[in-house]
Amino acid sequence: MPTLKYFAARGAPRVYAVHKPVTTIGKALGNDVALAGAGLADHHAQISFDGRDFVLEELDRDGDIQINGKKKRRARLVHGDRIALGAVELGFSMFSESTKARADDDEGDKREAPGVSNELAGVRKLFAFSEKLINRRSVDELLEAMLDDIIELTHADKGFLLLVEGAEAAADPGKGARREAQGEERKLVVRASRNVRREAITDAQGSISDSIARQVLASGRPIIVSDALADTQFGRSESVIAMKLSSVMCAPLLSQGEVIGALYVGNDKVKHLFDRTQLELLGIFASQASLILQNAMLLSALRADKAKLEAELKDKKFGEIIGACASMLEVFRKLTKVAATDISVLITGETGTGKELIAREVHRRSNREGGPFVTINCGAIPESLIESELFGHVKGAFTGAIASRPGKFQVADKGTLFLDEIGELPLNLQVKLLRALQERVVFRVGDSKPEKVDIRIVAATNRNLEEEIRAGNFREDLYYRLNVVNLWLPPLRERGDDVLIIAKALLSKYADELGSAVRGYSPAALASIKKYGWPGNIRQLENRIKKALVLCDKTLLGPEDLDLGPGAETAILPLEKAKEEFQRRYVLEVLERNNGNRTQTARDLGVDPRTIFRYLEKEQNPMPSGAGGTPRDPSEG
Repeated sequence: MPTLKYFAARGAPRVYAVHKPVTTIGKALGNDVALAGAGLADHHAQISFDGRDFVLEELDRDGDIQINGKKKRRARLVHGDRIALGAVELGFSMFSESTKARADDDEGDKREAPGVSNELAGVRKLFAFSEKLINRRSVDELLEAMLDDIIELTHADKGFLLLVEGAEAAADPGKGARREAQGEERKLVVRASRNVRREAITDAQGSISDSIARQVLASGRPIIVSDALADTQFGRSESVIAMKLSSVMCAPLLSQGEVIGALYVGNDKVKHLFDRTQLELLGIFASQASLILQNAMLLSALRADKAKLEAELKDKKFGEIIGACASMLEVFRKLTKVAATDISVLITGETGTGKELIAREVHRRSNREGGPFVTINCGAIPESLIESELFGHVKGAFTGAIASRPGKFQVADKGTLFLDEIGELPLNLQVKLLRALQERVVFRVGDSKPEKVDIRIVAATNRNLEEEIRAGNFREDLYYRLNVVNLWLPPLRERGDDVLIIAKALLSKYADELGSAVRGYSPAALASIKKYGWPGNIRQLENRIKKALVLCDKTLLGPEDLDLGPGAETAILPLEKAKEEFQRRYVLEVLERNNGNRTQTARDLGVDPRTIFRYLEKEQNPMPSGAGGTPRDPSEG
């Protein structure tokens, strides 16, 4: 226990214990160390303890402070420091001495109360234990070190850390309460045990009173038993009688209000050994043990979740694409067959469904894998520049063309050119693109010399190109040139459990990249993710997760962190409307698979061709967003 020694002008030195978080020094009687001397202010200085260091700092700017002969306003104290406050001289020691403190000027010296000494010894043990935590020792070593400290402080001859079997209560606090409500008995197992010789106890389970531990488990409150055999509540317990127990203390281990175990110490030889102060100290150590166990259990659960996710992804991953629903498996089947050829592929689907990932997978599985994969977004380049971007230009071809530059077609030679948002391409460029695809020859802007290119074309759009053709916005001949094989990507809301697997994979990826403490989703968040319509599909899900990881301070994301409150779920339709909406989507899906052939679609579905026309008319006048889905957040693209 640290002390201050006051070197009085007359008489023997006096010693003051520094046992509080903040110890004040000054002339006023209200100070923890009240002294008299020239140059000493009423409230001269204070010593604060932050759990690691003792720091002396001024309280009065006019007060003179010297440490080892050097003027200071604030300094960390070490053992043996000599302190001068005005004319008052003090010595600082990190170790206990025979302490005497003056109650006031009229009374004699009194010894420090024994209870205070025990309390301070406990604080010092906690301080030493915190250093062990910082050094990141294993959980077993930490728990054993804690039990050794408790046994030494309380003079017990044995100590145990008990845990509810399976420790599932720590991972799901409500589960323990549900089991108790259903009448299920929760079994306590010994997680760690120690004796006075700092050894593990051989028959640990048979060395504790089951009735005392269960009382703590049921009540959630600490218990102190001074004479177990004579105790009216526990004296008749078989375990107490068999072990001839004397003094016992037991404190609960709590996790979010749920009891997950207990800290148990006892001495079979000495009665009335423990007092209320020691029980409070045991409660403090129990809190430390709870935190250690919770962290260990959380880490174990996270490792199990990660292993489970990796196993799930292994079965449900196609390259970099995650999916296991029937429609995605059909995409993978077609992709595998078409990738090995050089025919053109048109990828269709709503925005944010992962069309570029599919295009990259087509390239990766083709014989062009060693060549470049070049992407151009036809909707993101001004119309005046898109021809130059596609085919390149020569120096002086237009204002600003200060040097010749190749286009995407030339850069993609011997590789794959991905034309994203092909539906946005202006009509006049569609003619030149068609010629380039047919002849495999391009002309730079401002040049008449043809350049041969060896490329594969993969295009993508979220538009209905058949409707664009009818509206005169897209060339039919270009459509059939691009749409040799169509890969239609289903929206996220129609992919079942895929959304949960994708959400977990995205969280695992971005939590590490963004340095977030988040390690998973709450059950409510997972339910909300599955119920939500995701109009922006995977891109929207990805953006929501990134935002939540940056802003959330918890370890588990809730629905509110993902902006999935009660009003965010897809509206529930009457059954007839839901059936009609499903039939509409399904007819359009089959129509797209048949490349717009209405007769073949009617034949496949076993309906009259006029039914197909009826659904096409509905598609041109779709349902309001509030009736069948969730409106898209425009900020999420």
